[in-house]
Amino acid sequence: MKKKVQIAIFASGAGSNAQKIIEYFKGHKKVIVALIVCNKPGAGVLNIATNNNIPILLIEKEKFFRGNAYLDDLKQYSIDFIVLAGFLWKIPSLLIGTYPNKIINIHPALLPQYGGKGMYGHFVHDAVIAAKEKESGITIHLVDELYDHGSAVFQVKCAVEETDTPDTLAQKIHLLEHAHFPAQIEKVINNTF
Repeated sequence: MKKKVQIAIFASGAGSNAQKIIEYFKGHKKVIVALIVCNKPGAGVLNIATNNNIPILLIEKEKFFRGNAYLDDLKQYSIDFIVLAGFLWKIPSLLIGTYPNKIINIHPALLPQYGGKGMYGHFVHDAVIAAKEKESGITIHLVDELYDHGSAVFQVKCAVEETDTPDTLAQKIHLLEHAHFPAQIEKVINNTF
């Protein structure tokens, strides 16, 4: 039998998307979450990894950006595919070159709007509300060398009401992320492997 596609989830925060992805792929025939990569000691995603018996790799900036981008560790875990789920560092070219079209990200807005350096989390929702947009949503895209730039594989929209605040919009966006990200990861993996 062919080995399962081993995915690493890179996350920096609470890990709600990581939790949904882990649940989605639990017992999956083709895919296994093999590693959680995190750049913040104490992040909630580390508890999620521990509770699901998934190995953790805590990374630091120097090796990630000026070293070998932890490629040795990713190879040790036989990682085939990388999922960015609230990971706030830009991915180094070395990693992108090693995993061409095998790194996927989710962004809490309809790219190309409200993307780029510094546009994450509440900063995105603040900007959408300030611009009086009528809709927002999520974009799931492949990762390239630029922030929030790679080919989009999926977008879904939600209405932005006049009464919405950045917090209420964030709740709507989280619902979209949790509903769609795991299935879109599976679709990309099925088309890639």
